[in-house]
Amino acid sequence: MWGITEDQLERPPVPVWPENRQAVIVFLTMRTQWRVGMAGRTGLDYSALPEVWRRTKTPPDDRDECFELLRVLEVAAINANEPEDD
Repeated sequence: MWGITEDQLERPPVPVWPENRQAVIVFLTMRTQWRVGMAGRTGLDYSALPEVWRRTKTPPDDRDECFELLRVLEVAAINANEPEDD
């Protein structure tokens, strides 16, 4: 219907190391919380994190490390959409 075939939507699973699992869950849960400016995505809206921590059952003792990993994923996602320099 949208000009995309079902084959294009299917992607192979991406392995995630156990120590990164919670950060990936939080990142995926935050997928609708992007701040967007004239140049596109600028970063995640961290004000949603308290609810995301609760919904994803992220233990309070793990949140600092999870946040640092979330920021790595955030920067990687932003950079993935930037054109490469020639």
